[in-house]
Amino acid sequence: MLAFQPGGGKIMGGLEFSGVFVILLLVLAVIFIFMGVQSVSQGTEYTVERFGRYTRTLRPGLNLIVPIVDRIGAKLNMMEQVLDVPSQEIISRDNAMVTVDGVVFYQVLDAPKAAYEVSNLTLAVLNLAMTNIRTVMGSLDLDELLSQRDKINAQLLGVIDHATAPWGIKVTRIEIKDIAPPKDLVDSMARQMKAERDKRASILEAEGLRQADILKAEGEKQATILGAEGRREAAFRDAEARERAAEAEAKATALVSEAIGKGSVQAINYFVAQKYVEALGKIASAPNQKVILMPLEASSVIGAVAGIAEIAREAFDKDKRIAPWGDARPK
Repeated sequence: MLAFQPGGGKIMGGLEFSGVFVILLLVLAVIFIFMGVQSVSQGTEYTVERFGRYTRTLRPGLNLIVPIVDRIGAKLNMMEQVLDVPSQEIISRDNAMVTVDGVVFYQVLDAPKAAYEVSNLTLAVLNLAMTNIRTVMGSLDLDELLSQRDKINAQLLGVIDHATAPWGIKVTRIEIKDIAPPKDLVDSMARQMKAERDKRASILEAEGLRQADILKAEGEKQATILGAEGRREAAFRDAEARERAAEAEAKATALVSEAIGKGSVQAINYFVAQKYVEALGKIASAPNQKVILMPLEASSVIGAVAGIAEIAREAFDKDKRIAPWGDARPK
């Protein structure tokens, strides 16, 4: 028989309580460790707060914190983000009403500043972009708004990036997507553009006609100059020819006079016959003469021709009497 011990029940009860306590501690330890492990995905950063105060930032990967004491404050996206700027009406410097919308690209660079320097970062960037778009574009004329988008984008980027620097973000780009003037203003611009193009076409046409007239006048001027130069050259040539003919005539007259002075009557016959034959040639070649009646004496013509033959014979006989060296031989 087993002996009954009065204190055995108390011992067994104490052992069971200790086992449950240990198991509870193990479960709490596992939960505590599980709560202290934080996995941060790529492109994201977490801020850690201890009793409500920022202490450090968790980078992508596996991180450990102290449960209960530490907690996750803010989860921030560190990738570049796109923010649409809704349409808004803007009055330009020349009082034209236009509707404008845009888009902003920004990236968080400093997680603690983005979490604790501004409340609701997205709303802050959106309102800052809208107000600066009104400010920058309202200081320009309508023509500048429509033709200088690159300048507007660069100016907006500089202003907004400088304003958001304390928030730990970087504004990489800001683009104006659409600028929509009112319909009546668009129609006026279309008419103005058409009138301007018609004006340029008229100016170009007038300029072309003017250039054509100038070129034509220049051509006529050159033709006149060249014609005058040609006539001058022809006159010079004619004068030179007449001068040479006169020299030849004077020389021939001198030779005839010399021959007459030496007593050669046939020289006079030669000279008269030459002029006589030239006159007959001019009369015969005249185009308006059909029938020629010339009361000429045949004996005069025959005498003139005979004079020419006599002169030729005397010259031929004189050449025979002259030696090759220029000495005269006796008859």
